[in-house]
Formats: sequence, structure tokens, C-alpha cells
Amino acid sequence: MKTKKKELANEIASSIETKLAEAGEQSKKVKKAIEKSAGKLADRIRKLFKKEEEKKKKQAAKAKKKADEKSKKASKKAKKETVKTEQNNQGAAATPALVTPQPITASTPTTPAKPRTAPTSTTTPARSRSRQTPTANTQPDSTSSEA
Repeated sequence: MKTKKKELANEIASSIETKLAEAGEQSKKVKKAIEKSAGKLADRIRKLFKKEEEKKKKQAAKAKKKADEKSKKASKKAKKETVKTEQNNQGAAATPALVTPQPITASTPTTPAKPRTAPTSTTTPARSRSRQTPTANTQPDSTSSEA
């Protein structure tokens, strides 16, 4: 870890020094400050990489755990289904043959069913709704009083 940190710090410092070399010569103070800040920066970068690696490991472990749980559930489900099918097969085999109904032969002949006919209407036919025009009565009304 320390070697990686030192390598990273040297790489950062050299890239900064090459950029500053274009502007001119640096003093010893500037070089030391660059190396110090490069060391700090390398330490921060190393910590970030370490965190990311740990995060990836956790995610991989979590995914593996989920896969294991799924496989366990699937195996339990398959086991339950096989037990169920075995029980069903045993239940079908254990059922005695006497339970199945035997066809009954009737001593009296059965008559075929009569075909259904449409029911006849016992109600009076419906009145037509058309308006009837009154006919002129030529006979005087006998119910009127003639006294």
C-alpha cells in the first residue's frame, strides 16, 4: 500500500513539475511543497480507491448471498413439489377399486324423455295500441234519462 502511495505521489509531483518547468526554474521550497501536496493527494486518492474496492466486494458478496438464497428457495420448493406428487400418487394407488361406482342395471325399462314443446299462452291477446276512430251512433242512447 505504501509503495503504491509513493508511486502515485511521485507521478503527481513529476507531472506538476513538468508543467511548472515550462514557466521557469523552481526553488527548493516550491519543490518540497509540490512533493508534500502530491503525497497528501496520493493518500486521498488511495483512500478513495480503497473505499471503492470495499464497496465492490460488498456488492459482490450481497449478490452471491441473494443467489444462494434463491437457490435454497428453489430447492425447497422442488422438494415440496416432489413430496406432494408422491403423496398424490400414493393416495391414488391406495384408493380401493370398490369406491368407483359400478353401472346399475335397471330391472324396469326407462321411457325416453318427452321432447319439450313451447308453452301455450293462457292469457288474452294483447290489445292493439292504434287509436280507433269513434263511429257515429245513429241509435239514441238508451241509458240517457227520458222522463
